[in-house]
Amino acid sequence: MPVAIPAKERDGAIQALRAGVVPRSGIRHVQVGRAREVAETLKDMSRIAEGGSAVRFVIGEYGSGKTFFLTLARNVAAEKKLVVMHADLSPERRLHATGGQARTLCAELVLSMSTRTKPDGGALASVLERFLGDVRKQAAAAGRNADDVIRERLETVREGVAGFDFAEVVVRYWQGFEEGNEALKNAALRWLRAEYTLKTEAREALGVRSIVDDAGVYDHLKAISRLVRLAGYDGTLIVIDEMVNLYKLVNSQARSANYEMILRIVNDVLQGAAERIGFYFGGTPEFLMDSRRGLYSYEALRSRLAENSFARGGLVDMSGPVIRLQSLTPEEMHVLIERLRFLWAGGDPERLPVTDTALTAFLDHCSKKIGDDYFRTPRNTIRAFLDLLAILEQNPGAEWATLLGAIDITPDRPAPQPDITDEARDGKPHAAETTAGDGEDSLASFNL
Repeated sequence: MPVAIPAKERDGAIQALRAGVVPRSGIRHVQVGRAREVAETLKDMSRIAEGGSAVRFVIGEYGSGKTFFLTLARNVAAEKKLVVMHADLSPERRLHATGGQARTLCAELVLSMSTRTKPDGGALASVLERFLGDVRKQAAAAGRNADDVIRERLETVREGVAGFDFAEVVVRYWQGFEEGNEALKNAALRWLRAEYTLKTEAREALGVRSIVDDAGVYDHLKAISRLVRLAGYDGTLIVIDEMVNLYKLVNSQARSANYEMILRIVNDVLQGAAERIGFYFGGTPEFLMDSRRGLYSYEALRSRLAENSFARGGLVDMSGPVIRLQSLTPEEMHVLIERLRFLWAGGDPERLPVTDTALTAFLDHCSKKIGDDYFRTPRNTIRAFLDLLAILEQNPGAEWATLLGAIDITPDRPAPQPDITDEARDGKPHAAETTAGDGEDSLASFNL
C-alpha cells in the first residue's frame, strides 16, 4: 500500500528540484539507478563503522548528478550512525592556504555537522553533550569524580597531533555546562568551530595557547572524529564538493600545496593510519585527469589514484578510490520522471497529474530537442518536467499535449568560470604562494 509523502517533504523536494539544486530531504523518492555506486557507498560506511577508513573521488560531468550522489552518501552515513560534515570548495575555501581559506573551510565543515536526529547541521553541541552525558553516567556508576573521568576519556584525543588544546577546550565546555556559564560554552564552541583568528583572544576566553589555523585543519578534523567516537557514534564522514576549484587555481604552488594535502589524506586511509573517518570528494573529469593542472599532474597522486587497467570494454571497477558516475540510461530516466510524478501527487496514485502516455511523449520531445543529454545530464529535463506539471496544476483546463511543443529545453552546460588568482580578502596576493619561479603559471597570476 502506497505511503503518503508528507507535504513539507514533498514541497521542499519539488522546490529544490525546480531550482536545479539537490533537496535536503525527500531524496529517497527520486533515487534511480547507480545501484553499484550505492553498494560501494554502503561498504564504505560499514568499513568506517567497523574501525576502518575510506576515501573516494566521485567523478562526473557537469550536471551528471555528483552533488545528488554525495547527498545520498551523506544520508547513508547518517543511517549507519555516522556523523556527517560537508562543504563546497570556493575561492574562499580550500584544503590548504596561507590567508585563512583553509580555516574557513574547516569552520564551514564543523558548522554543517549533522546526525540522523539533527540532519540540518549544528550538531556539534549535541555531540558534546552526548559525550558529557555518558561521562556523567559512567562517573556516577563508578562513584568517581566526573572531571577525572572526562580527562581520562580524552586521552585518546590528546595523543593526536594538536590534541592537547582540543581536549582542554572540551573540558572548558564541560565546566561551562556544569556551572551554567553560557559564555564559556560559547567560547569553547567557537574554538572547536575554528572561528578564532587571534591566539590572544582564545587565551583570554579559554586559557589555551593555540587556535585552529590553516596548517592545522586536517589534524583538527581528525581530533573531531575521535570526539565523535567518544560520544558513541560509529565514525565520521567528511564530504567536500566542487573540487574543481583547486583545478582552477592559477598559481601552481597553491595547487601543489592543496594536492599535497589530498595526498596526505589518501596515504592515511590507504596505509590504515586513519580510523573511523571517511572522505568523499566530488569533482569533474578535468579535475582528476588533466595532466597539467588536475590531480594527475601530481605524480604521487596519479600513481595512487590510477584506475584498474583491466576495467575496459564496459567493465567497471569501483574498488579503488575513484568512482566514475555512470550516466543514467533512457529506461532509468523514464523511471525517474515516474517517481517525480508520484512525488508531485504526494504519494497518492489516485492523484497522478499526467498519464503514462504523457511521460513517453515528454521524453521523446526532450530527445528530439537535445539528444542524449536529456538522460546523461538530466537536471534540465527534471526542471522542464516539473515546470510542465506546475502549469497543468495552475491551469486546470490546459492539455499537456498542447503545452509539449512549447517546452524549451537546452543542454545543461556550466557557465564559464574564471580561473582563481590566489589573493587575500584585501585584494593583495599572498607572498608565500606567489613566489617567482612558478613556471608558466607564475605569469598568469600577475594582475594590474
